[in-house]
Amino acid sequence: MPTFNLPWQRTAAGANLLSSSGQLGVTIFEEITTLAAKHGAINLGQGFPDTDGPTAFKDRAAQGIAGNLNQYAPGGGIPALRMAIAEHQERFYGITVDPDTEVVVTTGATEAIAASILAFVQPGDEVITFEPFYDSYGATIGLAGGIHRTVALNAPTFQPNIAELRSAFNPRTKMIVLNNPHNPTGAVFGREVLAEIVALATEHDCFILSDEVYEHLTFGITHTPIASLPGAWERTLTLSSVGKTFSFTGWKVGWASGPAQLVAAVRTVKQFLSYSSGSAFQPVIAEALGSPTEFFTGFARDLENRSEVLAAGLEAAGMTVFRPQGTYFIVADVAPLGFTNALDLARRMPASIGVAGIPLSVFCHEEGAERTRTLMRFAFCKKLDVLTEASERLSHLTAKIGN
Repeated sequence: MPTFNLPWQRTAAGANLLSSSGQLGVTIFEEITTLAAKHGAINLGQGFPDTDGPTAFKDRAAQGIAGNLNQYAPGGGIPALRMAIAEHQERFYGITVDPDTEVVVTTGATEAIAASILAFVQPGDEVITFEPFYDSYGATIGLAGGIHRTVALNAPTFQPNIAELRSAFNPRTKMIVLNNPHNPTGAVFGREVLAEIVALATEHDCFILSDEVYEHLTFGITHTPIASLPGAWERTLTLSSVGKTFSFTGWKVGWASGPAQLVAAVRTVKQFLSYSSGSAFQPVIAEALGSPTEFFTGFARDLENRSEVLAAGLEAAGMTVFRPQGTYFIVADVAPLGFTNALDLARRMPASIGVAGIPLSVFCHEEGAERTRTLMRFAFCKKLDVLTEASERLSHLTAKIGN
């Protein structure tokens, strides 16, 4: 990757938005969404639901806005929400968290990611992520001046090769960023992989940043927070948010939890990014986190059913489908249809068949992009009739585009 000096250049380069000549581009999400809107296509590219979360929660947020919840919330989050997050970790995972010192509320998980990386990564430090990787990781590693190392996740299981994982660590490694369940592949990492990450982080005395925003969206598999494993807590920051679990992606309220000294560092950076946000939403989220267990499991079952509808449609269209173990996303290989470049195909699909998807290559560095060049990610967090219509349109892919 070319060297760029200005922080915005490093940020853009880290997110694959800057050419070798320094030309700034737009994100693939903006590009594909624009094409979808232009051609009236079904947008299975961006990962947001096409229906809101529970009306009762919306009503209570509206009451807060109509009332007096319109000024700054405390920088670390209101006490009720921090307590609810601590109770959530104890209830679901048996992790004891002090709500006063070991939780900080952020403007979505995106700010938690940025504040965590900026708090600990210095220029020249190495940060490991799995690849494909959520673009926010690369952007913030670049902003911090870190060196981004990746470990490949390959089809069909998208689990890391342990030998490759071990070889990625060295004395310059400062942090490993874990996204589990994993966007964009839909993989859930097994306990053996998590234990190996803890062992390597301990051996090399580095931090673990665990992005778990899809923690409740797993299909027949129980989510295991890496912080719950022996030896992990003291070096781990765990992130989550309200957006995915409750289908309120626009509320942008997230959090980080972990040892007091790590959370204090994150809060120090966070207060000079947004300071605080979501005053009217935070009391509602505190209540939502206490929802009955059936709310969480029922939502996951419904989402799994939607994934099967889209998987069947993709398979009927002739693609090889890699069924997800969680998240909003499913990955399919377009190579069986004769297509050799999913990026080119993604740019043609909105106009040709009225469906939008995202090529997996945009979540990778150059070598990884070549390895994933025929893979495409589709979001299934949509209404069933939308997924059914998308499946019908996908059946015309080769007839309308050729290969």
